[in-house]
Amino acid sequence: MKRKFPFRMTPAKVVMLGFLGLILAGTLLLMLPMASVNPGGAGFLTSFFTATSATCVTGLVVLDTATGWTLFGQIVILMLIQIGGMGVVTVAVSLSQIAGRRIGLTSRFFLQESIGAPQIGGIIRSLKFILRATMAIEGIGACLFAIRFIPRFGPLRGIWYGIFHSVSAFCNAGFDLMGESAPFSSLTGYVGDPLVNLTTMGLIIVGGIGFFVWGDLARNKYHVRSYTLQTKVVLTTTALLILVPFLWFFFCEFNTWEELSTGQHFLASLFQSVTPRTAGFNTIDEAGLSGGSTLLTICLMLVGGSPSSTAGGIKTTTLAVLFLSVRSGFKGTNEVHCYNRKIPQPVIMRALVVTVLYGTMFLLAGLCISQMESILLVDSLFECASAIGTVGLTLGVTSKLHVMSKIILIMLMYFGRIGGLTMVYAVSGGTKRLQHTLPEESIGIG
Repeated sequence: MKRKFPFRMTPAKVVMLGFLGLILAGTLLLMLPMASVNPGGAGFLTSFFTATSATCVTGLVVLDTATGWTLFGQIVILMLIQIGGMGVVTVAVSLSQIAGRRIGLTSRFFLQESIGAPQIGGIIRSLKFILRATMAIEGIGACLFAIRFIPRFGPLRGIWYGIFHSVSAFCNAGFDLMGESAPFSSLTGYVGDPLVNLTTMGLIIVGGIGFFVWGDLARNKYHVRSYTLQTKVVLTTTALLILVPFLWFFFCEFNTWEELSTGQHFLASLFQSVTPRTAGFNTIDEAGLSGGSTLLTICLMLVGGSPSSTAGGIKTTTLAVLFLSVRSGFKGTNEVHCYNRKIPQPVIMRALVVTVLYGTMFLLAGLCISQMESILLVDSLFECASAIGTVGLTLGVTSKLHVMSKIILIMLMYFGRIGGLTMVYAVSGGTKRLQHTLPEESIGIG
């Protein structure tokens, strides 16, 4: 008689435990005396917060990365960013393949769920493509950054700064090493630098559109009609979420950024429309934004990037499905269409579940932190949106929070990275089919 174990490993549980294990390992490494400049090493909460932020590619920090951590500590943070950005399962399978081990069917299935591949066939080929593309893109980004950083910081530090910021930008992490000039200054010193701005934005966008979209673009090149529905939705939504906020920031923040030239204002507006999509870098002071721009930034942080990417948030596809559903409701139709394709009802339900989960946690955490810290609700909501969207932008509040508030942000960062549905499936055991159909009865709405 076979013995049944109550704990069955599923892809959702593997993702949850994998990220948790990586966070704990990073915490222990950052607590070592050699990791921080503080005598005796950094405390547990500081290390735990930083390891969670790096693994969940968020960028919120309580200790400035450049001045608070040694080179060893910065390398640990960079490794956590890289593994967290690509995904624990992806990196684990990659290391197994490099070691020459056979990749079994179970590992292939977990990998398929991790990167969002449509089918298990050819999954190892997709993995090799992802690894090659990641190294190539991050390498190009590092070289472009080095052009600017080597003259300022010298050859060795300039190359290191180039690598660090390239990986951080591509993984949508938002960690930076610019704190030597001013703590927590991010890229404010490069607000008018086209090379730094365009390189950073390019890495953020490419990292945030998702591995699935990469493969589709590589296969079909410029044949737009051959793109899958997900690729079309991701590209369209991403373009709109860059263009519309850019126009808002450009025309509505002239008084706020009056010290900037027209060219600097253009770059700042474009950068501010891209970075809330879970990147976390900033070239302007976020605390100086107008009320409308602050609210818009919060909304952008909650949306985030695209599925199977290095970004967090509810995802661009979720937002698109919700808007398409509303459009169908206005038209009085029972089906949701996009690019001459019908979107299945389970996809619409998942979009609704994810949005409600994120929204509920975001609002409850914001209310709790605002009450405990006696700060403005908008400031609290900004930090919570940044945490659950794995963004890293801040109004300068995070480093001043007390223990309980930091723990809430840690939970939000973890939840935001592994995803709402992943957590639900890990607890519930996955989707279930009803064995029978109940009678249907309508209720009044509106």
